[in-house]
Amino acid sequence: MIESYIIEDARIDDLERIVEIYNETVASRMVTADLEPVTVESKKPWFHEHSPELRPLWVMKSGDNIIAWLSFQSFYGRPAYNATAEISIYISSDYRARGIGRLLIERAIAACPGLSISTLLGFVFAHNEPSLALLRKFSFDQWAHLPKVANLDGVERDLVILGRRIES
Repeated sequence: MIESYIIEDARIDDLERIVEIYNETVASRMVTADLEPVTVESKKPWFHEHSPELRPLWVMKSGDNIIAWLSFQSFYGRPAYNATAEISIYISSDYRARGIGRLLIERAIAACPGLSISTLLGFVFAHNEPSLALLRKFSFDQWAHLPKVANLDGVERDLVILGRRIES
């Protein structure tokens, strides 16, 4: 049976599940620099920074169940960077390695011209090979390598910045 998924703009009621999916990744020390789980309350300001017209936050659903999300965030907060956005993708552990990330990136790239985005960035730990490989499949190139910038439980980790120009 082929599963069908829908992608839609997140609503504030979705924030609890968004946070649950995010918190699934904290202990792995592969995806986020947060060292402890976050709370719904702490993520409300982040949620409200998104807007469907400029910097969407999407949820992917299987039926009524949110299984993944994608965030567009402004880069560096200065007007000259308005056409640049960072994307972040988080997938529920039960749905990883099923092509969900691929579907979300395809949708993100397709949406960029309508969002006035000409450059996408991904910030990925250098030891997170699956995420690096996924972005590279979509012609993201390594634009920076920041050595030992994160300390995860006493282990210094590198951060890779990948980028891709989007043709309108």
